[in-house]
Amino acid sequence: MSGNTIGTVFRLTSFGESHGPAIGGIVEGCPSGLAIDTGKIQQLLDRRKPGMSEITSPRKEADTVEILSGIYEGISTGTPIGFIIRNSDARPGDYDHLKEIYRPGHADYTWQAKYGNRDHRGGGRSSARETASRVVAGAIALQLLEHHNITVSAWVSAVGTVEMPDEHTSYINSNVYDNDVRCPHPATAAKILELIKEVKAQGDSLGGIISCSVNGVPAGLGEPVFDKLHASLGAAMLSINAVKGFETGSGFRAARMKGSEHNDAFHAEQGKITTTTNNSGGIQGGISNGSPVNFRVAFKPVSTISSEQQSVNTAGENISFTAKGRHDPCVVPRAVPIVEAMTAIIIADHLLRNRLSKL
Repeated sequence: MSGNTIGTVFRLTSFGESHGPAIGGIVEGCPSGLAIDTGKIQQLLDRRKPGMSEITSPRKEADTVEILSGIYEGISTGTPIGFIIRNSDARPGDYDHLKEIYRPGHADYTWQAKYGNRDHRGGGRSSARETASRVVAGAIALQLLEHHNITVSAWVSAVGTVEMPDEHTSYINSNVYDNDVRCPHPATAAKILELIKEVKAQGDSLGGIISCSVNGVPAGLGEPVFDKLHASLGAAMLSINAVKGFETGSGFRAARMKGSEHNDAFHAEQGKITTTTNNSGGIQGGISNGSPVNFRVAFKPVSTISSEQQSVNTAGENISFTAKGRHDPCVVPRAVPIVEAMTAIIIADHLLRNRLSKL
């Protein structure tokens, strides 16, 4: 199976299945001499793990990361950083009733079509359980970026029909983890929480939007053709389970604007070139311009719901079924650290790649 690695210089290769004994990965390209706080890695993992509130999956995983190589006495050695996260609350039997059913919205049918077999236990490798490995790599990347004074901030800006009143930059670097829905606008957070509870009681699910801003990115990261910085970020975000949309800067709003409205005017002050607006989201021609890199990620509603659905079984028969098992009514709050992690991996990769761009 290909497609298990992301990155060119700073690279993550992950492994494992949702209900197997463990998941994990190998991080390559992390420079030697970087002080790595494993407590910060665990903190980001804890923000992603299930069972942390009444609106998340009740699956109870400690998600304790074990570093196997590449870090000695708290310092990166420059060798591959191997790690493992053992699955402690796997219940494959919960999915036996789905063994012969293709669940709507899931990878069951497409996986079968591609490989001729599938792991029905929670989706196997296609499960969002795999994203815990990304969070470990992202937590390492975040510490590399911190060394270069680059910060990554993500937050929930919408769930269902409830949206924050604006996308003002005052939300950047606020403590979005102070509430269960990871929304920094208190009034909106309260409405989102009630909406998730209401939809959960109905046996249904919700999608939403996560906004992200990267501050301190120097001008010059990214490539002008295929490896544009926003293309790399888009590929990373769209690789996250349940993501259906990605937009940078003004995004789809740009289609309704005039050039005179959309162009970011340059301004020089004390020898530093900046822009007066940031419709381009900090990226022009595929290369960062020194302004904050801003983007939004859209998540679909969780596919596993507890109300009756129509589908087809492996014999090709039309059926009705009700899914059982443990799932989130809305995955968006738990996806915030995943978005932060994947963003950090991409920015760290382009930061290291940029060392080769000129003398």
